Order: sequence, then structure tokens, then C-alpha cells
Amino acid sequence: MPRPVVNRCAGTIRLSAINASMAWFRRSFRSKCMSRQIRLNAFDMNCVGHQSPGLWAHPRDRSWQYKDLEYWTDLARILERGKFDGLFIADVLGIYDVYRGNGEAAIRQATQVPVNDPLQLIPPMALVTEHLGFGLTASLSFEHPYPFARRLSTLDHLTKGRAGWNIVTSYLESGAKNLGQKTLTEHDARYDYAEEYLEVCYKLWEGSWEEGAILRDRERRVFSDPGKIHEIRHVGKHFQVPGIHLCEPSPQRTPVLYQAGASSRGKQFAAEHAECVFVAAPSKVLLKKTVADIRRRTAEAGRDPSSVLIFNLQTVILGETDAKAKAKFEEYKSWVSYEGAMALISGWTGIDFSQFKPDEP
Repeated sequence: MPRPVVNRCAGTIRLSAINASMAWFRRSFRSKCMSRQIRLNAFDMNCVGHQSPGLWAHPRDRSWQYKDLEYWTDLARILERGKFDGLFIADVLGIYDVYRGNGEAAIRQATQVPVNDPLQLIPPMALVTEHLGFGLTASLSFEHPYPFARRLSTLDHLTKGRAGWNIVTSYLESGAKNLGQKTLTEHDARYDYAEEYLEVCYKLWEGSWEEGAILRDRERRVFSDPGKIHEIRHVGKHFQVPGIHLCEPSPQRTPVLYQAGASSRGKQFAAEHAECVFVAAPSKVLLKKTVADIRRRTAEAGRDPSSVLIFNLQTVILGETDAKAKAKFEEYKSWVSYEGAMALISGWTGIDFSQFKPDEP
């Protein structure tokens, strides 16, 4: 099932002929005649270190406070004050155990372990902000879409329409094994699975409850109209979901959909479903090529290429002058953990980098 038809206009979203507010990305989808504006998402993870192995030991580092709610509400307030569009929260299920064939390096260097669940962070951050959006990373490989759709609808209610979902299919063998699978499903097959997963979610979010199904009629003592609430009756290769969605429609119904797949299959999935695409191009030349590829695929999928926002990863180091910023960068590099970095990149690529020398091309 392709993504429901999307028509952006003056801050509203029409999905399957249903209007829903898009408050937190309202500026992003106004008339094309408006001047272009930069969009900023912060990027974090509910753990120590995230993508900077070793910097947790820096005297000014606060990432070890990831367990404290105030750490996150402080961050949310800062981002809102800085006019950021959203906070993108990464997540991973499993441990980076490819380097040297075990997870000891990742554990020693806090390479995305310990890592807490990201979803619980969002409601308190939403409570202390008004406009900041939240992109939740959640793997669809290890959870049934029926309860997951309810969790996202609940989040969208609590944030008043500021919830987003970064769709991932997972990439760590350790995660699959700890969840009862003998091995991680083959790459493209995971995206085939994801297609049906999204189909179920779309049916629940968009097709189960009609507009006007909630009556709250105290005189007749009727809260909801059964005639406007429908079973989705989904029968597919992976899922059978006969019933109704458990939640009344949330402000967006379908949350803002993120995707960060770098493979050809991942880019195609993004072209068909995503509203925001996260990329990590190391140069302007490669970024331009990546953006053009995504735009082309989006057009071929029958969608307006300009309707998709593309966010490129950048690490920004601030200083009063260029010299001070560069000096700060050099200081930060002195805290980097080579072992932690190798654990991270080995997990990302599936290649044990302990077999290579640090200066080997």
C-alpha cells in the first residue's frame, strides 16, 4: 500500500481525504512562493556518548545525565529558544559486538550502551515546549503494528500533534537474536516486511475512525458513533489485523514520517513514504547527488519531490572566533576513544575493524 495522498497547504495535511494539523512543521509546507528557510533538527540519543565515543569523559560533558529528566527538559527548552524545528532521537536494539567478536569495547567505552528507551522522553519535553517537534526512532522489525500504532497515536495526542516516527528496520544481529530470531532478516526482505507494516498502520490511523466519530453527547449518553468506526480487516503475508484502531484520531492521525536508509532499497522506501529524509553526506558533491536521487525517486513514486524535507548531518562546534572554534575541536579530538569508535563503525558496517591497522588505507 503506497503512502496516502498528501496535500500540504497553509499548515494542514490531507491524508486519505482527512484534514489534520501539522503544527510543528507548519512553516515547512506552506506555499512554494515563500522564501526558502533552513530547517534544523537536533540529533541525540537516550544514552552516553551517542556518536562521539570517548567524549563522555570530558569534564564539561553532560551526556552521563541522560537518566535525569531535567537533562532532557533543559535540552528541549534550549532548542525551542533557538528556533529548532525538532529533536531527532536515535535508538538501537542490541549491542555493538562485531569489533573483536564481542561487545566488551562497546561496554567499556559506553558506545551506545547503556541505552534507555526514547519514547518516554518525549511527553515531558513536549510539556515544557510549544512548537518543538519530536522524531522518535523505532524499529518495526520486532514489534507488531497493532500495539505500535496505539503507542504512536497516544504520543501524538500527548504532544498535541508534534510526534514523528523515524522508521528503521534494524541492522544489528545481536538485537535480532535477543528477540528470538536466529539471525537478522535479509536486508531487502526487511523492507518488504516494512511495506506491509506501514500498510497496517495507515489503515489503523487513517481508515478506522471517520471524522465525526467522537460525539461526546452527554444528553444521549453516546460517546462514539459505532457507524463511523470500522474494522480494518487486514490480511497479509505477515499480519492479520481484523479489528478497529484502539485510539480515537490524534491531531495528525499519521505522525510525520522520517526515514534514513542509505541503500537503494532504503531510498526507494523513503521516496514512497517519508516526509523527512535523514542523510549523512560528507561533501557537498555527494550531498547534491544524494538529494537529486531522492527527489527523482520521489517523483517516480507519484509524489511532489518538494514535499520531502532532506536533513543532512552536521556537527557544529561554536566559538567566538574561528581560531577558538578550531582549538575547541582539537581539544575534543584529544578525548576521542579509538576503541569506542571502532566498536561503533564495526557495528554499523558489519566488518570487524580490529583486523586493520589504524593508518591502513
